[in-house]
Amino acid sequence: MATVEKYLKPEVIRHISRLDLRAQFIVKGFLQGLHASPFHGFSVEFSEHRKYTHGDNPDDIDWLVYAKTDKYYIKKYEAETNLTGYLVMDLSASMAYTHDQELTKFEYSICLAAALCYLMIHQNDPVGLITFGERIVDSLAPKSKRQQIGNILSLLAKLKPRDKTDIGQSLNQVAAMLKHSSLVMIFSDLLTDPDQVIAALRRLRHGGHDVILFHVLDQAEIAFPFEGLVELRDPESQEVIELDADSYRSEYLEEISSFRTMYEVECRQSGIDYVPLDTSMQFDRALTEYLINRRNRG
Repeated sequence: MATVEKYLKPEVIRHISRLDLRAQFIVKGFLQGLHASPFHGFSVEFSEHRKYTHGDNPDDIDWLVYAKTDKYYIKKYEAETNLTGYLVMDLSASMAYTHDQELTKFEYSICLAAALCYLMIHQNDPVGLITFGERIVDSLAPKSKRQQIGNILSLLAKLKPRDKTDIGQSLNQVAAMLKHSSLVMIFSDLLTDPDQVIAALRRLRHGGHDVILFHVLDQAEIAFPFEGLVELRDPESQEVIELDADSYRSEYLEEISSFRTMYEVECRQSGIDYVPLDTSMQFDRALTEYLINRRNRG
């Protein structure tokens, strides 16, 4: 059974720490960019008063101050900069797959989520965790304290990818439960009918959330290294098909390329960040490249 130490082992900590040191300026700009519009002004805190002047909104007059001073004062506000993040993890059975990589898709996603959790908390941004199968399974409230990364990893380390999943329905549940504009970071292999997933992603985006979709596939699912007659099993339906890998390779590679391109186009049109990944990529390098690309896009 997986343990939290597997994801907090020295080499993983070194990866995360090195990422933080190497990309600190990128991360800072990345998170500051997320704090900007449309989040600017969403959550505010009272800071001081100033005298009412012609043109000010009368609704902003502090009547308690008026009662004490007999003068009109306006509440002056400053935007609160904290951005709430949610790591949203797919628990579908297919996430447990690996062909010959060290990490399964689920374990790779955990490492990536740990790095993002670390970076957000480093900026004092609260981050929480949501896991889903056919519906939401776990929900850990966002916190910005240092121990939150341990809380999140401890929960993930106890979980195993399970049976069937309904990504579209689960993301609709996420959209319904989030009451404030947030950063929603989704980790999934997306191995399901895309129509409902795309509709749910659009709902999240239209709800004012900033959405990052990490599309995590095994390296073998990208390159299709199989040869000769092979049996392929669907981990959710358990359906088995036998095929000639050599004659099927070209068609498969075209299909998987089209599948990823479709998500890339749909996400771009909806203002969603689409990040295609495979488990042969070092997760810290993958995250750094993504953060640089996001910064360069402005």
